[in-house]
Amino acid sequence: MGNRAQAEVDLSAIAANVRLLQKHAGVPIMAVVKADAYGHGLVPVARAAISAGAQWLGVALLEEALALRSAGVTAPILSWLVPPGSDYSSAIKSDIDLAVPSIAIFEEVLSAGRKAQKRARIHIEVDTGMTRGGFLDEWDMFLGLLTEHISQVNIVGVFSHFARADEPGEPQNATQLRRFMEMTDDLNRIGIEPEIHHLSNSAATLMDAASHFDLVRTGIAMYGLTPDLKHLGSSSHLGLKPAMTLRAKLHLVKDVPANTPVGYGAISTTRDETKLGVVAMGYADGIPRVAQTAGVFVNGHRAPIMGRVSMDQFVVDLGKDSTAKAGDWVTVFGPGDEGEYTADDWGSASSSINYEIVTRIGPRVPRIYTPTME
Repeated sequence: MGNRAQAEVDLSAIAANVRLLQKHAGVPIMAVVKADAYGHGLVPVARAAISAGAQWLGVALLEEALALRSAGVTAPILSWLVPPGSDYSSAIKSDIDLAVPSIAIFEEVLSAGRKAQKRARIHIEVDTGMTRGGFLDEWDMFLGLLTEHISQVNIVGVFSHFARADEPGEPQNATQLRRFMEMTDDLNRIGIEPEIHHLSNSAATLMDAASHFDLVRTGIAMYGLTPDLKHLGSSSHLGLKPAMTLRAKLHLVKDVPANTPVGYGAISTTRDETKLGVVAMGYADGIPRVAQTAGVFVNGHRAPIMGRVSMDQFVVDLGKDSTAKAGDWVTVFGPGDEGEYTADDWGSASSSINYEIVTRIGPRVPRIYTPTME
């Protein structure tokens, strides 16, 4: 184990989740490994997902895609957040698919392809209602431009992204699906028929078969976490296995009398005589500073946070009769099977979501993989 803290990543859980999602999808899966695989580790997770049956990998940044290629990963990769001025030539030479959401990016990709003497593999991103990435006001102009340069690019796919797929039955989902099909028809009318149509995220993969098309993009669910606790239920309800368990050491354990203020701002005060534990992690490691209702699990019991989370440490109330001692390992969050706090608990405690909890775990927390990586 590490000296102070570590994030344990169960790659067999990743594999099990990929297989479960594949059953739901009925079409190929794109394993989304952006943001260092949601904090779980880019290359190990990508390899585990591909071994379990995922056929594609999805990343936001070009440097993430290039890191995968440098590690010897040969599976198809789509990178969808590559702004103007990026090194499109390196992407094209490395057979990395690029999202094209604007005319400006399309023109730079065309130029890079000419310089590389190789047709870029592109996925046309359309805005169907998320009002974030993708073509909207430029759509008709882009269609005209596309007809002029169709021979210079390889149009692999067309895609969009749901805004509310984690709310099954929300009318906007049907509106986005309809708009996606209309924009696809626009492409067909000018003689362009992309090989792959993809719209579904994790929530839609689990809940909306009509949106699966030729490929689904599975992010949060692949890591065993629910896309939305309120509307879709817990990970266990969905049959998912959380892959990350975050642990840290107790740096210090001390007996403290009643009515003792704790931490910066003295926002918490002990009600009774108790034992407090100092956990050797803080917001520099990704523990949310605003969290006040989560805590750690030690010796079969939950120990709630006392006071504000500091940069490198936070304090928990172990209870007067606790047998915990300095140097003991505690579980900050895990699957929840034994009663420990979960990433969902920490998300709720900080008015956020499980996505943010796992992705914000900092680089000074080592990732430990099981089964052990070769």
